[in-house]
Amino acid sequence: MKKPYPILYTERLDLTRIENTDAEVVFFQRSNDETMKYIKREPYVSVSQALDYIQMVNDQYAEGKSITWGIRRIGEPQLLGSVCLWKFSEDKKTAEIGYDLQPKYQNLGIMSEAMKAVLEYGFEVLNLSLIEAFTSQYNSPSIKLLESHGFVKHPTKRDEGNLDNRIFEKFKTK
Repeated sequence: MKKPYPILYTERLDLTRIENTDAEVVFFQRSNDETMKYIKREPYVSVSQALDYIQMVNDQYAEGKSITWGIRRIGEPQLLGSVCLWKFSEDKKTAEIGYDLQPKYQNLGIMSEAMKAVLEYGFEVLNLSLIEAFTSQYNSPSIKLLESHGFVKHPTKRDEGNLDNRIFEKFKTK
């Protein structure tokens, strides 16, 4: 039996499954210089890569490996960005949060609103104990976002795959 996709609602946003109809926006996000500035990954060169990515995140949800939500304004189909919980620990007590937002929607409180809903889902529904975030030490807006949601920079832990990254943590509060 196929498990239903968790849809999250906030005051202004619907957080829903990313669909093939979102491929153009996913391609833009993963090929745009501004969005990719701090990410050490080759930018996409075709929409087919975006379609492969959409298939992958939906397969990973079905396998219990990740949940990726598309961020949309309530009742509007346009994808603004995405937020995910992934890299779950074996015991399913720790996960990593990842996120991106089209540049034209940044600094409007959209990601903060989406992150709040995803953190609540992670701690309350999934019963995670710890959520980590990896972000570039040069990405001050991302660091500010994380700190505003109670994340604290780990003093010694490093991302061996990207030494520019810093690892932030947020523990579930009782």
